[in-house]
Amino acid sequence: MRALILSDIHGNLEALKAVLAAAEPYDVLWNLGDMVGYGASPNEVVDLIRPLAQVNVRGNHDRVCCGLTSAVGFNPVARAAAMWTKNELTPANLQWLKEMAQGPVTPEEQSAATCVHGSPLNEDQYILSMRDAWAPLQQMTTTITFFGHTHVQGGFSQKGDDWHEIKTQYRTKNAAESWKMLIPEGTRHLVNPGSVGQPRDCDWRAAFVMYDSEAMEIAYHRVPYDLTAAQGRILMAGLPERLAARLREGR
Repeated sequence: MRALILSDIHGNLEALKAVLAAAEPYDVLWNLGDMVGYGASPNEVVDLIRPLAQVNVRGNHDRVCCGLTSAVGFNPVARAAAMWTKNELTPANLQWLKEMAQGPVTPEEQSAATCVHGSPLNEDQYILSMRDAWAPLQQMTTTITFFGHTHVQGGFSQKGDDWHEIKTQYRTKNAAESWKMLIPEGTRHLVNPGSVGQPRDCDWRAAFVMYDSEAMEIAYHRVPYDLTAAQGRILMAGLPERLAARLREGR
């Protein structure tokens, strides 16, 4: 089985279309949340993902943008985007976001994997360092946990007393590229596919992961997309200019 894992699309339709085109062929799609917020195409993104994804896990922006929780904890730019998104979403998409499952979720297709947004221990927790990863790796009930939230592609692994941070290695900053790793027997992995719509690892390209359950292989990917069109949508919608500028910066 080949699973496409996406996270943090954030209303970026152009990036999502580029990822879906580059990922073919795949058998299932697992969505780790934050489909909306920041970007200017929330309905288009939800309408595209809903019929495709076998797993959907809510993110903190999904939760705020559909009105389940307050935007008080967001910075002013994120809060403005969340309020705009809430007003822009159709009633059907608002309701769908409200009903989205909170992680962890174990896909029916693959009992060795778990899908979360932030952490298997707390949906809002950021896993950015080995210190953050220690407790989740110790308490994981599956071989692999796919997580997002940080917008940083990579992850963490553990086997016995050996602990490693996973850092992808690419040669360029503008072309489509992939980087693969095996999942050896007896290891546990936290795998972050990175952000489709708003990367924050200083690489502007859309990020995603392919998981081959037979080969026990993870393939990290980066693909370019129509950045100018995505930025134009943000500016035309009257959203904060910073949201458009940071797409080019990848941070």
